[in-house]
Amino acid sequence: MSKPTYIRYAALLSTLSLSTLTTASVLDDTKVNFSGYLKADALISQYSDGTLGAGNLGRDFYIPSLTPVGGAEENTQFDAHIRQSRFRFTTNTALDSGEKLTGVLEFDFQTTVDGNERVSNSYTPRVRHAFIQYNNWLIGQTWSTFQDTSALPETLDFVGVTDGTIFVRQTMVRYSANGFAIALENPESTITPFGGGGRIVGDDNSMPDLAASYTMKQDWGYFKVAGLMRELSYVNKQSGADIDTSTNSYGINVSGKIMLGQDDIRFMLNSGKGLGRYSALNAVNGAVLDSNNELQTIDSTGISLAYRHQWNEQWRSNVTYSALDVDNDVSLTGASATQKTSSMRVNLLYSPSKELTFGGEYTSATRELENGQQGDMDRLQFSAMYSF
Repeated sequence: MSKPTYIRYAALLSTLSLSTLTTASVLDDTKVNFSGYLKADALISQYSDGTLGAGNLGRDFYIPSLTPVGGAEENTQFDAHIRQSRFRFTTNTALDSGEKLTGVLEFDFQTTVDGNERVSNSYTPRVRHAFIQYNNWLIGQTWSTFQDTSALPETLDFVGVTDGTIFVRQTMVRYSANGFAIALENPESTITPFGGGGRIVGDDNSMPDLAASYTMKQDWGYFKVAGLMRELSYVNKQSGADIDTSTNSYGINVSGKIMLGQDDIRFMLNSGKGLGRYSALNAVNGAVLDSNNELQTIDSTGISLAYRHQWNEQWRSNVTYSALDVDNDVSLTGASATQKTSSMRVNLLYSPSKELTFGGEYTSATRELENGQQGDMDRLQFSAMYSF
């Protein structure tokens, strides 16, 4: 080896050694934890008034707005997937000041468009959570402050009590202390065109959404109340349109859990003007355009109730009910708008160890339009999950 080449290799090795030492020094103060679960689902679905095509998200988990209405009954559909499987990286760093810095990055494979069932069933990972916590501050993407994940029951379905649940993940800045939390969160407006028949996603907001909550914890369980204030906005100056409109939206969400020995009851009640995408996986939009191209909010109310019974250390069951009721102005939204949805489910879960769970679940769901048309869904779901 020539001298210049030797010098270059020596310099490279020296750099790598220095980098390794620096990394090791950083990791000495940082602990990394890897967690998540692997979950396989098999679903057998029957619809009374239509069907869902291949690749439709409603075949992977329950989405209230996708229950078919007004079609012809078809054969039973069988689907199997691993989309709910997820992995999570959590870091905790001890700072020189004695404070702690936490980081979270979590992925799963739900709702991504890539992958098919023809050959490989390959699915693209998607980011669920990505945030840092420092003292009382959280910055990044996670569950909305307006939401309460602790009120969600243990179901094989991805959400469970979807019709009556606030369910949103987004980027925010949040401050929490003594049970109180307040946050500025990423805005987005979903709008129904005048007369109905579609959805406009208007990314025209000039202000972040404001959410705040208070949680009271007691020996019997907990109670949480949350409020939301936001702007719904839509601007369209293209193709001769002259639309520049906005309106205010607000809502309240009350939830909690009541312990009954080893059993518990979980509940949620939410109501507001223009909740839209925050409620029931955006089963209805936040506002509708009137004949003057002005936004009018759509009122909605959601409720969910779940009872969890522990048969013994290995067996347990959950019985749930959830519903969404929408107050549409039919002269603006049209008669094909969703008026209400509801679902109930019951399951039986078996865990031979805390890491492993097998289960079966039955779901019955209904969707009704303003014109009186109604569609039903019946589904059996079987799952196996390994948590780590």
